[in-house]
Amino acid sequence: MKRLFPAIFIALFFTAALSAGGQKARSGAGNPGAVNVVTTIFPSYDFVRVIAGDKANLTLLLPPGAESHSFEPTPQDIIRVQNSALFIYVGGESDEWVDRILDSIDTSKIKILALMDAVEVVEEEIVEGMEEEEEEEEGVAYDEHVWTSPKNAALIVQAITDALCGIDGANAGLYRQNTAAYLAALNELDGEFQTVVNNARRKTLVFGDRFPFRYFADAYGLSYFAAFLGCSTETECSAATIAFLIDKVKDEKIPVVFHIELSNEKIADTIAEATGAKKLLFHACHNITRRDFDNGLTYMDLQRNNVGRLREALQ
Repeated sequence: MKRLFPAIFIALFFTAALSAGGQKARSGAGNPGAVNVVTTIFPSYDFVRVIAGDKANLTLLLPPGAESHSFEPTPQDIIRVQNSALFIYVGGESDEWVDRILDSIDTSKIKILALMDAVEVVEEEIVEGMEEEEEEEEGVAYDEHVWTSPKNAALIVQAITDALCGIDGANAGLYRQNTAAYLAALNELDGEFQTVVNNARRKTLVFGDRFPFRYFADAYGLSYFAAFLGCSTETECSAATIAFLIDKVKDEKIPVVFHIELSNEKIADTIAEATGAKKLLFHACHNITRRDFDNGLTYMDLQRNNVGRLREALQ
């Protein structure tokens, strides 16, 4: 989905972005001498938090609880990007606002990392019964939710670590030490998901919601049915789509219908009520609530919760 970001908006605040230094990170007060890192979404924010700890002044642009697909940056966000040493974004079509900012500021001293450049990306796909977008974008649309697979998360973490080491060689040993421990944890998480799938009675998931789990499903050989594509901005679907998902749950005796975080859950509610299936959250880790953010919830916490919910859905 394309975002409008007027050039005049950037121009008005370009001078302020150049002159404003030492901005306070959204996660807390800045640490003098630490690397300024700005990330657009929660997964990369959490990865940097693990890798760098207090060696990074870390800023998350997407506020907790906000919808990423309708995000518009503020003037202060532009200032934060301009003053960063490392800027991390997703790199897909929903990040067009990022391209407009980067084209309008001096990026010569900023290391820029797109998550989609760290992994092998796949095209979005329309599966049977899925609601298609009313307005089709020209060209190939790639799935942006690359972090949902722990295998991909490991590649992303390594790319972030390499970038940090290149910027801050003095702390490279610490970054690599933290990364080694985190990669081991991601590998263990991957094994837990694989064990669930290996011992499962079924291999099909049903989402009464968007489906931002293409990389996850591919990693573990799972099939799926869902109301919308992962990057869809729709919240209401046709009666035909709902009827298809209801029939699928009934015919295959699927015990769980999933919804994703920060969803209105209406479609999942309808399917659950019509079939007797249990409604559960399967977290895409794209963003978290303000309460969870304040409580320090992590990508690993969210994924470990997903392990148990996947086991219940595939029983």
